[in-house]
Amino acid sequence: MTQYGSVSAVNFNWQVSMFNFRNSPSSWRCGFPIGSEKTNNVLAFGGSASMGLSIRIPNTKALGARTRPRKGGCPLKVVCVDYPRPELDNTVNFLEAAYLSSSFRTSSRPNKPLEVVIAGAGLAGLSTAKYLADAGHKPLLLEARDVLGGKVAAWKDDDGDWYETGLHIFFGAYPNVQNLFGELGINDRLQWKEHSMIFAMPNKPGEFSRFDFSEVLPAPLNGIWAILKNNEMLTWPEKVKFAIGLLPAMIGGQAYVEAQDGLSVKDWMRKQGIPDRVTNEVFIAMSKALNFINPDELSMQCILIALNRFLQEKHGSKMAFLDGNPPERLCMPIVEHIQSLGGQVRLNSRIQKIELNKDGTVKNFLLSNGNVIEGDVYVIATPVDIMKLLLPEEWREVPYFRRLEKLVGVPVINVHLWFDRKLKNTYDHLLFSRSSLLSVYADMSVTCKEYYNPNQSMLELVFAPAEEWISRSDSEIIDATMKELAKLFPDEISVDQSKAKILKYHVVKTPRSVYKTIPNCEPCRPLQRSPIEGFYLAGDYTKQKYLASMEGAVLSGKLCAQAIVQDYEMLAARGQRKLAEMSIL
Repeated sequence: MTQYGSVSAVNFNWQVSMFNFRNSPSSWRCGFPIGSEKTNNVLAFGGSASMGLSIRIPNTKALGARTRPRKGGCPLKVVCVDYPRPELDNTVNFLEAAYLSSSFRTSSRPNKPLEVVIAGAGLAGLSTAKYLADAGHKPLLLEARDVLGGKVAAWKDDDGDWYETGLHIFFGAYPNVQNLFGELGINDRLQWKEHSMIFAMPNKPGEFSRFDFSEVLPAPLNGIWAILKNNEMLTWPEKVKFAIGLLPAMIGGQAYVEAQDGLSVKDWMRKQGIPDRVTNEVFIAMSKALNFINPDELSMQCILIALNRFLQEKHGSKMAFLDGNPPERLCMPIVEHIQSLGGQVRLNSRIQKIELNKDGTVKNFLLSNGNVIEGDVYVIATPVDIMKLLLPEEWREVPYFRRLEKLVGVPVINVHLWFDRKLKNTYDHLLFSRSSLLSVYADMSVTCKEYYNPNQSMLELVFAPAEEWISRSDSEIIDATMKELAKLFPDEISVDQSKAKILKYHVVKTPRSVYKTIPNCEPCRPLQRSPIEGFYLAGDYTKQKYLASMEGAVLSGKLCAQAIVQDYEMLAARGQRKLAEMSIL
C-alpha cells in the first residue's frame, strides 16, 4: 500500500490494552477554539535519585476541548453534540459503589499510616492507591513505563495527535467508574451519546441497523423494546426463540449466570435451542467487543453478566466517550488526588524481582535500575501475564498462585487511520463493524472533543481476534483493515486509496491484553488478599463481578484497598515485629 504523510507504529511486547464499548439533535452545544497552546502547568512526580527518574507530564486543567497547532490549517471551532449525563445516582449498584467509596473516607484514621508499595499505574493500581490514600495511608505507586494508564495508555505523536491502546467506552452500568468520576469532580469529561447500539450490515454494504432504547420505558422493558423494534437483524421467530432461551438466566439470577461459566457462548446458544443465526448476527460482535474473541471461545458467563447489567438498569447500556486522551483526562486527576493526600506516583520504575524474607513474605521490590523499594504492604496491580513473570519460585506451588496458570492475556490490535477528508457514512457513536477482522470502531474526529476535526476523519478501530495477526507487519494489518473499511464505506473508501487517502496511521499491538475469558476460568481468578501476609493483588483478572473491563479494574482496586484497611491491625503489628527484629540486630 502506498503511504501518505507521516507513518508510525508502536509495538510494546508487554503493553496491555483494554476495550474496552449520527449525529442527532443536540441537547446542548459548546464551541471551543482550536489554536496553539502553551501548557505551563506541569506535574512533577515525587521522586529522588534513589527512586528512578522524576517525570514531568503536562497537566491540562481545562474541561473543554484541547487545543494544539495544526499543520496547514486555520484555527478550528469545535461544536459538541452530546447528551446530558443520565440519572445513574439512584441505582442500587451506584449506591453500593458509593457506600464502598465512602467507607474509606470515614474509616478510623490509622495511628501509623501503612506505606503501601503498588506496582502498576493502570486503573487497578491507581484505584488501589486512591482509596488507600482516602483511608489515611501512604501509597507509593510504581509504573514501569513513562505513561500512566496501563490498558488505557495513550501517546502523542510528532503532529500532536493522540493514539491509544484501545477504544475505551464508559457504560452507565459501570457504577464504580461513575463514582470515581464524581469523586474527582470530572463528570463533565464524559461525552454521553444517544441510547443506541449500532451494527453495520455486512449483507448491505454502507448500511447500519440500530437498537434504540426508549427513554420512557423502565428497564428491562426499554431493552426488550429495542430488540423487538429491530427487524433487520433478527426475524420474529428468532427473537421468540432467543427470548425463551434467556428465560432461565432471567429467573435463575446470579447463581444461574455463574453456573454457565463452563459453556462457550456458541455451546450455550445451541443448548438453549437458539438458532445459530442469532449468534452470528448479534453475538459474534458482542463477543469480540467484550473480550476480543469469537463466541466459540468466550465463556457464556461473560455475555450473561453484560446482558444482566445492560437489561436490568435503564441506562446500563448507555455509552460515553472520554473527552480526550485517558492519561491526562482520567489518570492525571487520580494522581493529583493521591499526591494531595501524601501519596506518591513514580514512572520509569520497573519491578525486576520480588525479593523474599526467610519466612516467604515480601522483603522488597527490586527495580530494574538496581534500586530497592521497601514498604509495610506490597501490591501487584499489573496484568496477569506480568504478575506470573514476577512470581517468586517459592510461591509457584501455592494453590492460590498455581491456579493463575490458566489465566492468559488475549492479543489485540488497535488501529488509528487519519484520512484526507471527512467520511460521511459514520455516526457520533460507537459502531459494531460485524467484520471478520474488526470488532468495533468510531470516528474519533466526531465523537471526542480533543480529537475533533471538521475537515478530516480519524477512525479508531479494534482489530480482533488478533491472534493470527499480532506478529504480522503493520502494512499487512493496514491493508486488511482497508479491505474491511471498503465494505463499510463503499462510496468513500477503496482498497487502492483512489477515494479517501490515508494521511498517516498508528498501529498499537498488545500481545497480552485482558485475560481471555474462556470457559472454566472463573475458579482460577484470585481474591485480592493473597495467602502471603502483607501481599495483595489488584487487576481486572482478580475476583470481582465485572470481569475484564475498566469497571472491573477500578472495583478490584477498591476491593484490594478494602482488604488492606481491614487487615490494618495485623499489618501494623507485623511492622512493629519487623522493627523490633531490626533493633535487636
